[in-house]
Amino acid sequence: MHKLIIPEIFNNSIKAFFTKKDIGVNIDKICYIYSINRERVYLPIQKHTDIIQLVSGDLTPKIADAVLTTDKGIFVGIQVADCVPILISDIKKNIIGAVHAGWRSTASCILKKTIQFMLQYFHSDPASIKIALGPSIRWSCYYVSREVKDVIFKATGEGKYYFQRDGGYFVDLPTANMYQAISMGIPIENIWISNECTYCNPREFYSFRYNKDHKGKQGGFIGIF
Repeated sequence: MHKLIIPEIFNNSIKAFFTKKDIGVNIDKICYIYSINRERVYLPIQKHTDIIQLVSGDLTPKIADAVLTTDKGIFVGIQVADCVPILISDIKKNIIGAVHAGWRSTASCILKKTIQFMLQYFHSDPASIKIALGPSIRWSCYYVSREVKDVIFKATGEGKYYFQRDGGYFVDLPTANMYQAISMGIPIENIWISNECTYCNPREFYSFRYNKDHKGKQGGFIGIF
């Protein structure tokens, strides 16, 4: 039986999940589990940008690191191997989305900009937005340079998402993104965070830092059905 991680925060009409190594981003397996056509699964071309794509009708992959849609019956998703997979919804407006937040996109405020897009374009109420942050590299496993810490700090502000030890810096990207979401008015009770670390669990997850190469990726997917 496949091991899906189901964030228990979304409405029952929303199917949302994070995968592990056993599925990764195998679209055929995902379609089999949920009995949908593979042409109804959308993955953008990720480039560590702050580009947000609104998908409607045309599912031709385009460069983006955040995807939003109001179309029913499709999954939108992202691929990761240490970066933070983020799923987001506003069920009152029938909006769902997936966000890829590595350190570059976190420093570029990709999640904040996605929320801002929802507020401006769809007139979402922050209190109606729910967010799930999936498995990623966590805390003491994620050493970064001072320069990387500084650009994340500039984007996020003060908070308990980094620490210094032995002259180095360690950042927790899920917590940084949580702070960014809260700064946009999202209630903390509307934010779900996985406690899984991809680096600590190489048998369960792909980890770029652990494997030192591009052996594979897992994903996060969300759809309204």
